[in-house]
Amino acid sequence: MSTTIERPTAQKDSISRRGLLKSVSTAGAALLVGFNFSTTAGAQTSESSTADEKAKPRVSPFESWVRVDHNGQVTLLSGRSEMGQGISTALPMVLAEELGVDWRSVKVEQAPNDSRLFGNQGTGGSGSVAESFTPLRQAGAAARLMLVSAAAKNWSVDPSTCRVKNGVVSANGHSATYADLVADAAKLPVPDLKKVPLKKPEDFEIIGKESIQRKDIPSKTDGSAKFGIDVRLPGMVYAMVERCPTFGGKVASFDATKAKAIPGVIDIFEIPAIEEIHSWGGIAVVASSTYIAMQARKALKIEWNAGPHAAESSESIRKEFRRLVDSPMKLVVNQGDAETAISSAPKEYKVEADYELPFQAHATMEPMNCTVHVRKDGVEVWAPAQGPELTQGSVAQVCGVKPEKVKVNTTLMGGGFGRRYQADFGVEAAQIAKRIPHPVQLVWSREDDMTHDYYRPASYHRLSGAVDSQGNILAWKHKSTSTPISEWWDKAGTPESSELGLSFQNPYMTKNYRLEYLPTSSGVPRAWWRSVEASSIGFVMESYVDELAHAAGADPYEFRLRQLGQARKVSHAVDKNESPLDVDRLRGVLELAAQKAGWGTPLPAGQARGIACHYSFHSYTANVAEVSVEKGRVRVHKIVTAVDIGIPVHPDGIRGQVESAIVYGLTAALKSQITIKNGAAVEANFNKFTTLRMDETPIMDVYIVPSVLAPTGIGEPALPVVAPAVLNAVFALTGKRVRRLPVMTSDLA
Repeated sequence: MSTTIERPTAQKDSISRRGLLKSVSTAGAALLVGFNFSTTAGAQTSESSTADEKAKPRVSPFESWVRVDHNGQVTLLSGRSEMGQGISTALPMVLAEELGVDWRSVKVEQAPNDSRLFGNQGTGGSGSVAESFTPLRQAGAAARLMLVSAAAKNWSVDPSTCRVKNGVVSANGHSATYADLVADAAKLPVPDLKKVPLKKPEDFEIIGKESIQRKDIPSKTDGSAKFGIDVRLPGMVYAMVERCPTFGGKVASFDATKAKAIPGVIDIFEIPAIEEIHSWGGIAVVASSTYIAMQARKALKIEWNAGPHAAESSESIRKEFRRLVDSPMKLVVNQGDAETAISSAPKEYKVEADYELPFQAHATMEPMNCTVHVRKDGVEVWAPAQGPELTQGSVAQVCGVKPEKVKVNTTLMGGGFGRRYQADFGVEAAQIAKRIPHPVQLVWSREDDMTHDYYRPASYHRLSGAVDSQGNILAWKHKSTSTPISEWWDKAGTPESSELGLSFQNPYMTKNYRLEYLPTSSGVPRAWWRSVEASSIGFVMESYVDELAHAAGADPYEFRLRQLGQARKVSHAVDKNESPLDVDRLRGVLELAAQKAGWGTPLPAGQARGIACHYSFHSYTANVAEVSVEKGRVRVHKIVTAVDIGIPVHPDGIRGQVESAIVYGLTAALKSQITIKNGAAVEANFNKFTTLRMDETPIMDVYIVPSVLAPTGIGEPALPVVAPAVLNAVFALTGKRVRRLPVMTSDLA
């Protein structure tokens, strides 16, 4: 069986008039505004509703709430999770801009997992700010209008004469704080959001300002920030699980005699794999500390049934990849006649190349963990989860209770990158907690985390094409295979839809374009990894267009500009609901990156530049990399990045996200991979899954295109351009094309 999960993506959203809720709390006057990230409205209620009324599921529940308390405190109760991307700063900035308060005074509270009140609480797809921007502005503006209206009514003045600054309304010698006005404001009718005035971008005082630093830096610096692994509860015990190293394997038998003899061990038992919710199964060890559980786990004697995938290896997968690209494949896009155009082109104008990308682990700083307490009246969970609803439903299934009996407290996360969208670690914690009359904290070791990940899919691509005598792209053919995510999460879907990315919207002009795909089945677990398929497709497309430029005898930057052509929109070849690619914006970041990097100007001897651009998650990015090759190793000296993501809500946060993506992308390009042997992951820790080190990190200059368009995401879009820019520079320097990641010393020998 499989579980179908839709990963959130940034969308154009608005909030309807009926999506507003206001009430007066029993503890004192409070203005409460609830809003959705969709165009449909939810039911309205108030804090005085009866228990029966509140128990009724809403047709379209509110996803976030803004509360102005009787003392003037503004709180944003958000269904989105903070995992290092900075929404605990960006979202208060957006709200404060329209509400007229100091953004630093806005408190952000993580909403409890309650789909009746908060709807979809998944965090992913680089969508938190993009999805929140307009609805949050409208909610802030509506609350501001109600507070101003209350003041104007009290003073018998025209509301247009009132001014708001830092939560104080003033007019004609009168002034009142929001605390003074909230009780009266809560009694006023809800404004029509279609008529609620929003600030013009040129009037922004907070959004887009360079001086704003992240709110969470102090707590993450002094250690007071609490992550999932920091949860401590009275009477809590600790657990670890020994899982079969082979994917799909199970316990044949085990002997826990020596392990149980270790002081502090509470219990040892088997937990079964649950296929439909993708839990691993294994032997659980419960102890008075994580260290004791770890030592007891080492003392276990287990015989494994390796299961159906024991013969799988990286080489067997690669062999299947090559067999498929050598065979007829499913035709996905066919424009013109690429095959005839390629076959009739002169040999010197033809380019054929195979590109290969491996499985990649997420390698979050904080390994997987979850705390669960099973009580008679329900279940409580503390989890660093990107998908708390999935965790809630899966834990409910394990514990045999209704989902509403499971309360999920979403903690801070030490990195997510898509890994924490799965519920496997929550399921295991629940399986253990069912048998233990105490709160149980399950902790994964680094080795657990690395060898039982849901990896980025491995993929293989064969591109063939040609340029004409004028240096234009005559034809482009792309045959692709991968171990698709859909095989694990959506078997009823079309696998190519989540594997080919920008291949559906190729921005480079050609009359002859052909795209083919077939999936490769694998027992290796996989799911979403930072930038998902764009991390692979970006490398493939931008490496190949560089090869076409070389065949045309053209400068890679000038060739891209020419092939992008004039301003136009490129529609998705299959999904007509997908937003079109704006070639002018892609050209803009390409030109900006090249200009700021000094494209065409001399570099020190032994260095060269490479360039790449890409469109993903509705955002536009371009990189110029400066590299050298020293003793067969690539050294990246500098990366210049240009991004166009609409209105740049929090520039400092945007730069941090881009820099993070560069480091993550360089690690995948130059250092890390997951290889498979005997159906298991070979790399188990950072000694083999190596990452970029501080002394290898390049200078990073990030330039943001000014814009008044709706904001889009940046956590993921800056990654796909990293590898191709670097390896295009390697070719410019050495004349050697690297088409398989990560780069090996032998590739440059």
